[in-house]
Amino acid sequence: MPSSAPSPLAAPQTDATITVASATPATPVTPVVPSTPTTEAPSSAPADRRRWFALAIVMTAAFMDLVDVTIVNIAIPSIQQETGASVAAIQWITAGYALAFAAGLITGGRLGDIYGRKRLFLIGIGGFTLASALCGFAGGPEMLVAARILQGATAALMVPQVLSIVHATFPAHERGKVFGLFGAIVGLGAVSGPLLGALLTQGDLFGLGWRPIFLINLPVGIAGLVLGAKFIRESKAPRAVRLDLPGVALITLAMLMLIYPLTRGHELGWPLWGHLSMVGSLFVFGALVRYQRHKARTDGSPLIELSLFRVKSFAAGIAVQLTFGVGLGIFFLVWTLYMQTGLGWSVLRAGTTGVPFSVAVSVAAAISVQKLVPRFGRKVLQAGALLMIAGLLVYLWESERYGLGITSLQMAVPLVVMGAGMGLIVAPLTDAVLSEVPKEHAGSASGLINTVQQMGTALGLGLVSVVFFGAIGDRLTPAEVGPAFVGAFQQTLWWVAGVLAVIFLVMFALPARPRAHTEGEAAGAPEPPADAA
Repeated sequence: MPSSAPSPLAAPQTDATITVASATPATPVTPVVPSTPTTEAPSSAPADRRRWFALAIVMTAAFMDLVDVTIVNIAIPSIQQETGASVAAIQWITAGYALAFAAGLITGGRLGDIYGRKRLFLIGIGGFTLASALCGFAGGPEMLVAARILQGATAALMVPQVLSIVHATFPAHERGKVFGLFGAIVGLGAVSGPLLGALLTQGDLFGLGWRPIFLINLPVGIAGLVLGAKFIRESKAPRAVRLDLPGVALITLAMLMLIYPLTRGHELGWPLWGHLSMVGSLFVFGALVRYQRHKARTDGSPLIELSLFRVKSFAAGIAVQLTFGVGLGIFFLVWTLYMQTGLGWSVLRAGTTGVPFSVAVSVAAAISVQKLVPRFGRKVLQAGALLMIAGLLVYLWESERYGLGITSLQMAVPLVVMGAGMGLIVAPLTDAVLSEVPKEHAGSASGLINTVQQMGTALGLGLVSVVFFGAIGDRLTPAEVGPAFVGAFQQTLWWVAGVLAVIFLVMFALPARPRAHTEGEAAGAPEPPADAA
């Protein structure tokens, strides 16, 4: 159910990025003004009919990545039962993807700028398809975790190219329609991902159990690879910045030092080395900041443009994205375990139970952007946080009252309230964060927002050991499993409500009325020259 998603930051990186949430509903695609110039056809040039085939291909790839993120959580109990995966392995099946995706997003965008977006897209979709096959044929949890990490890394090559290819392929006057289609794709993915996962797992196609949730990517990926090579045209950024590989290494190391002990801590009895590793990660983050300052002074191409954090709304927005990712990472994995292991529901029943949530997210997201934010500004996002808290409290009350006898229908009310609240946040949040960022840093800042959200998701998944499994005793009898999981779920809801309360307070630092970010400038603005840098 969790997901993947873009934002601005350092020196120019990637034209645009696609934002996806790490939860059942995906974070809506947020087109941004490119900071790195792109080779673009002038508006006077004859329209290339192949651009619509190219659009269908990249949108299918984005949908495949989105569904793959949202589809996995619903199958986690089945994976655990068949492979005997440990608690840590379960967390890494989801957190490993998010961490690899987060660590590679900015680099993936820059590689596309330097070596060609079509080339990197094809490499990404090819690698993603191969990784999906490895996931589907994994013989044990260790191989599945490794393949999921490979999936996240290859998605980080593929996803940043999607909107960059759109920007390079379509003239400005057509992009509004295109981005609208992307929004529809995100909404469709939010609803269909968990349901598709439930159907594939419950259906046990060819006796393969949960494996078809990964193998379904093979025909789609192969078709995308073949058709993409034919219909997508190449584009590059003539003055793309250099890669900051030491920066990528430092941020990946820091995240591993923090998340690995969190995921293994409960299982290993919280050893001393785990605490030392988590403390040491703070020093690595500090070294990353110092190196980024040095990189900015020497060649102007840091991984992270630290000057952006002097913009109050951007710094606050990054804090919101990180914290929001933590809350979503915790909730959606725990929610799945609660329904399937705690309540003993089938995978199909658990999947269909989440449909009202996904629908509410999609509807509220559309209304928030089109109707509410232009009139009420920041208050819409804060209302979303309060709605999510209200939904969690209602869910908590119902869980305590009905216990193991709770029904899907009873869950629908709090889920709709939570979904509506989430929709009010995820759609306008990126625009609110970017509203005061200098235009020349829009693309790089967009990449950072996406990266931070994925890191938050990975951190939240790691914290599941603390907030959920830490509340469940060891060596439970079958009769004790249900009550233990229900009790741990209720405790987790308090944690997530606390995270959302923090988000509500931090949102006061966002602009009261964020300005709209449109693709290109005002209507009628001149198109950039064909090979503009």
